[in-house]
Amino acid sequence: MTSERGTEELTTTAEGPVLTVTFNRPEQHNAMTWAMYEGLHAACERADADPGIRVLVLRGAGERAFVAGTDIGQFAEFAGGFDGVEYERRFERVIERLADVSVPTLAAVRGVCVGGGLAIAAACDLRIATPDSRFGVPIARTLGNCLSMNTYNLLVFHLGPARTLDLLLNARLYSGEEAHAAGFVAELAAAGDLDSALDAAVQRLLGHAPITMWATKRAVHRLRRAALPDGDDLVSAAFGSEDFQEAVRAFGEKRRPEWRGR
Repeated sequence: MTSERGTEELTTTAEGPVLTVTFNRPEQHNAMTWAMYEGLHAACERADADPGIRVLVLRGAGERAFVAGTDIGQFAEFAGGFDGVEYERRFERVIERLADVSVPTLAAVRGVCVGGGLAIAAACDLRIATPDSRFGVPIARTLGNCLSMNTYNLLVFHLGPARTLDLLLNARLYSGEEAHAAGFVAELAAAGDLDSALDAAVQRLLGHAPITMWATKRAVHRLRRAALPDGDDLVSAAFGSEDFQEAVRAFGEKRRPEWRGR
C-alpha cells in the first residue's frame, strides 16, 4: 500500500514499511525553502508516529542535486545578527528532529549536497552516494556567514577537525569517492545503480533488530551531544556582518562578492 503527502516542493511517500522524503525543486537544485524544512520536520514526526514505518529515506528529485542548501533568497530580508541566530535555531530544530528519528534514516545522494544539504545528510544515519556527487559548505567564497555550533559538531563528529577545516576554510567540494574514503559515505553506487543500491540497503535494514538499531542510534547521538557549547555569538557576528549583506546582494546580482572583513 502506498500513500503520499506533502507539497509540490517536498513529497512524503509511504510504501509499506519505508517512508521516502523527496526534495522536489530540481530546477533550483532542490534548495530548501522554509516550507520544505517544515515538511521534513513533519515527515520525521510521521515516521515516529506510525509503528509500521521502519526506515526513513531522503533523496532529491532530478539528476543534479540532493539538496543545494537553503534558498539564498530567504536571506534577503535579514536585518542583523539576531536574524542569523533565529535562522540557525529554526534550522537546528529540523536537523536535530531528523537525527532523533527512532528508525534508521538513509540519505541517497546524487549530485550536489552542500550547505544545509550537507547537514541534512549528516543528520541521517547512513549515506549512499554516486562517485560524482559533491559534498561541501563553500560559504567562505559564497555567503561569508558561518554555521551553527550544532552543525560544526555534526561535521567534526563525522569528518574530524582536520577534514572539517579543510572543507570549510578551502571551500572545497569533496567528490563521492573522497567522502566515501573519509567515512562519511557508507556506500558508493554508480549513477545508474543508485536505486538498486538504495533498495538493497533498505532491505538489509528491514531485516535487522529494530531495538538494537534504535539503541545504537541513541547511544551515538548522546556521545555526539555530550559536549556541545553555545555558538550564538559566532552566528550573530557572521550574519550581522557587512560581508554577509554584500554576499546576499552579489548572489542576486550574479557577481562575486567583495570581501571587506567587517
